[in-house]
Amino acid sequence: MRAYDILGTPPELEFDALTRLAAFMFDVPIAVVSVMDEDRLWFKSRIGLDVPELDRKVAFCAHAIMQPRQALVVDDLMGDERFSGNPLVAQAPHIRFYAGAPIVDPDGFALGTIAVIDAQPRQFSAAQRDALVDLSTLVMTALRNRRSALELSRLARTDHLTGIANRAQFELAVATEIQQATRTGEGFSVLCMDLDGFKDVNDEHGHAAGDEILREVSRRLQSQLREGDTVARLGGDEFGIVMRRGTAEEALALRKRIVAAVQQPVTLSSGPVVAVGMSVGEASFSKAACTAEALLGQADRALYASKRSSSARSGRTLRESS
Repeated sequence: MRAYDILGTPPELEFDALTRLAAFMFDVPIAVVSVMDEDRLWFKSRIGLDVPELDRKVAFCAHAIMQPRQALVVDDLMGDERFSGNPLVAQAPHIRFYAGAPIVDPDGFALGTIAVIDAQPRQFSAAQRDALVDLSTLVMTALRNRRSALELSRLARTDHLTGIANRAQFELAVATEIQQATRTGEGFSVLCMDLDGFKDVNDEHGHAAGDEILREVSRRLQSQLREGDTVARLGGDEFGIVMRRGTAEEALALRKRIVAAVQQPVTLSSGPVVAVGMSVGEASFSKAACTAEALLGQADRALYASKRSSSARSGRTLRESS
């Protein structure tokens, strides 16, 4: 169920349309599309029902998913010993009729149900059972389409080489944090980075070695972040970080951790041990840097200053050693 990334999500048109259709087709006051979590039944869509979820122990759908190839229909719940003592039957809302068809994925797993419910006993024909099963197939199709769309969206925002976010996702994260900071006054920081000595690794060991370095640097950057922060490869050997609710002092501390982590030697799969460095420029949201352009421009200028300082230090080291 969790692979479909749907638990706790807001209402969506496709599922609400199917719930309305079920209520209309079967002329019932209550219709739901539900998915089963470990200990609860959560309603992705509901009509005529006030609660967003139920304890799995009292959920009729917990029984329905035990028969994943057919609908569970109970004409009168009070006359069925499995349900007559259920608090939803014996107490308000005094449910008397239930029909639910399992939502079954291509591997045969029952993920939940589409169900119709009434406070009055009623009959349900074989044709109606088949129609409810057809609706469950449509719900499964909507789930699969939704997951495919989410995956395509994720791929569009992911760097194919390193698996971290790409420039598009980085820019979206910056825009989102600017909106949040403008509304709440909470600050955040961005860091712009690029590698020092990366071209030398590429020239000496080849592009495959360069790809290894980029993947390893991405992993090390991720290891330094808090939950909710975003690290992205912006292109080539350039990276960016959006640090949520990050002060200038916290951004400086992160910068120091990143530089220390990245400069540790890397053993290539072909055997050689190489090392690269990282120059970092950071900027924090402020009145002077309250747009993406201003904020990133400030971080870029800090990055170039860092690179000039790094080059100057390298030059002094070479002169001293000679």
